[in-house]
Amino acid sequence: MSARDPDSAFTFFSQGALIQEFKVAGHNIVQSFPEARFYKTHNDVYLGETIGRTTNRVKGAELKNLNGRNYRLAINDGDNPNSLHGGFRGWGKKDFEGPKPVNRNDKEGVQFRYVSKDGEENYPGTVECLVWYTAGIEDGKTILDVEYQVELIGNECEETVVGVTNHSYFQVNPGAPTTEGTVVTLGTNEYLELDTNQIPTGQISVFPSIPPAGEAFKLGATEPVIDDCFVMDREAPTSCPLDTRSLPLRTLATISHPNTGLHLEIQSTEPAFQFYTADGLYLPEAETDKGVKIPARDKRSGIAIEPSRYVNCVGREEWRGMCKLRKGQLWGARSVYRAWKE
Repeated sequence: MSARDPDSAFTFFSQGALIQEFKVAGHNIVQSFPEARFYKTHNDVYLGETIGRTTNRVKGAELKNLNGRNYRLAINDGDNPNSLHGGFRGWGKKDFEGPKPVNRNDKEGVQFRYVSKDGEENYPGTVECLVWYTAGIEDGKTILDVEYQVELIGNECEETVVGVTNHSYFQVNPGAPTTEGTVVTLGTNEYLELDTNQIPTGQISVFPSIPPAGEAFKLGATEPVIDDCFVMDREAPTSCPLDTRSLPLRTLATISHPNTGLHLEIQSTEPAFQFYTADGLYLPEAETDKGVKIPARDKRSGIAIEPSRYVNCVGREEWRGMCKLRKGQLWGARSVYRAWKE
């Protein structure tokens, strides 16, 4: 899909409705593989994927008191007893219908669709997920507008839980082995404190190793190490609608690199975002059908910025309104990615 500029283009794969290419001024700023098959065999780190049916971690891998019962989920969070990113085979591992060309909001775009059946990864209810990507150029900047919509379409139960985001790893110094030297500015320095199992305690605090919101900091070779959920809206548990798409966009983060002059700004209607410096990232070496070798990529070779609701909102009754989807309702979210070269 083109943004009406040959040097600014996007490529998506049906597996996970994933982002394979986000090209700006001729540079691809997402970590990727050149062939779809590698996303099935070399991608334990959710590269570019649409994450669902829930995002991030579910405490103890269990949904409690939903439809009057509890549901056990897959435990797949390393040494932690949690369920992560929808289970062993979340939506990022599923083949979506699409891409279907669409015109949405007067922009060229594509639509992907996935129907997640009742009981998939032991989540209740059959739901339909729609993903729209639209592209454009505004004020010399390459724009990718992403919308998610989920509806409970089955009759198996009255309620389920939902969370959707994208898990691309951004690199604004393409070709470099790490993100060292990347300049980062976040829209907040408040985050959800975590317990020893990487689950929020409920306390919102100031993150200890970054400056206040709006002040830039630089990523080093090994520091800072961040894999945390930053809070844009403290009142979200009581004020966040199930469908946030009508809310104003807020700037979650901007990143840039002085070596390339490439910039990326991420805005969203979501009340939080995970910022991950990818210290656990590893992409093994691969070889294309034509014999071209793709070198392995190691930790800190990208940055994941995942707009979302609060981590484990499914597991805290006072937060569950952000993710509990009932018959007749829509869950929705929107994020906008703006990239440019100085």
